[in-house]
Amino acid sequence: MKLPGSLQGRLALALGSGLTMLWLATSLVTAILLRSEMNEVFDSTLEETAQRILPLAVLDILDREEEGASQRIATLRQHEEFFTYIIRDNQGRVLLRSHAATDADFPAFEGMGFRQTATHRLYYDAALQGTITIAVAEPLSHRDKVAREVLIGLALPLVVVIPLGLFGVFWIVRRSLRPVRRFSDAVACRGARDLSAVGDGNLPDEIKPVANAVNEVLERLARTLEAERSFTSNAAHELRTPLAAALAQIQRLMAETTDSATSQRATEIEVALMRLTRLSQKLMQLARAEGGRLRRETETDLRPVLNMVLAEFDKTAGPARIEREIANDPVLSDLDPDAFAIVVRNLIENALRHGTGDIAVKLHLNGKGTLRVINDGLPVAPETLTQLTARFERGQTSARGSGLGLSIVQAISDGAQATLTLHSPVPGRSDGFEVVFQLPRRAQAG
Repeated sequence: MKLPGSLQGRLALALGSGLTMLWLATSLVTAILLRSEMNEVFDSTLEETAQRILPLAVLDILDREEEGASQRIATLRQHEEFFTYIIRDNQGRVLLRSHAATDADFPAFEGMGFRQTATHRLYYDAALQGTITIAVAEPLSHRDKVAREVLIGLALPLVVVIPLGLFGVFWIVRRSLRPVRRFSDAVACRGARDLSAVGDGNLPDEIKPVANAVNEVLERLARTLEAERSFTSNAAHELRTPLAAALAQIQRLMAETTDSATSQRATEIEVALMRLTRLSQKLMQLARAEGGRLRRETETDLRPVLNMVLAEFDKTAGPARIEREIANDPVLSDLDPDAFAIVVRNLIENALRHGTGDIAVKLHLNGKGTLRVINDGLPVAPETLTQLTARFERGQTSARGSGLGLSIVQAISDGAQATLTLHSPVPGRSDGFEVVFQLPRRAQAG
């Protein structure tokens, strides 16, 4: 039999099985001892019955006028007779018998004491120097019946006691391991967004060292991640001013120079600086996605944020490049509006960059908080699709980009308990690429 995987299940199974076996063994030993005690009681009853009946029977036999006559004791009413007896003389003649006695059940007298046949337990006694003997018999079936009734009387309570005991064992084990379960759930919920300490003072002494070790690891991990986020954010922030200054100088050089070769070199430097500027912006967004609070205390309508981002793209790419379908009713979510703007901006940039340019990017936001961004293009291989949310992963494309757009959206999705799903080809089509971002709601946060 395969053991349960949980400590609670193993303890409950072991304690329950052990307790059940102990109860059964105790009941069996008790039944054996009771059977022995009952045999002693029944033997004593046989002996006492013989010693009480024999003197009375001797007086009755001596008072008879006819010697050797046999007599059967009549019964006053019908009843089940467990003890029967026969009185004989020294010649083996039956002088007196109980009303249900059968001669075949009583072997000949061979001496005083107990005897047992295949069907009866007997006690023999004698009087008048052995001239009159008595045999008292009890059916073995009677003793077996009494033993069965006693065993049933012992077993019936166990039918109730054992299930109640097993339930009690399970309840005690479950209650005792409640702090361990809370500790396990707390560890399972920890991630890059929550590295707070786990465990409390109610943990068993055997688990406290584990909790302390886990908390030390979480603390070191939190310091490492915080240092990484601070470096990324600070580096990107510090790069903005020198990059802007360098870009301004290059653009001034381009405006003042008349040499075509210098102008060409300046143009290439401008492109490189602009790419570096966009990369710094992406790094700042990534640091924001991984380090900041992404959920708010209240829900807000995110449609104005979406319209604002779309207005920016309408100025740069043209309104015809994005085909939009936005719900008429408010789209409520507790996602931070700045984080939502980062999501929308990165998804649209990604779609515009990797689409062919002939077909407009489609954007849909329904009342349930489902944001879908679709662009045309060749389908992405399944093995590549699963890697697109990794940092600096760009897939098989010649389009320019930093490879951070989808990783930033994935980071916000993880931190805000939202859902990000990639499809390629688009469901119902043979080509295209679709990103589905499901906004978090307050009901999901609980």
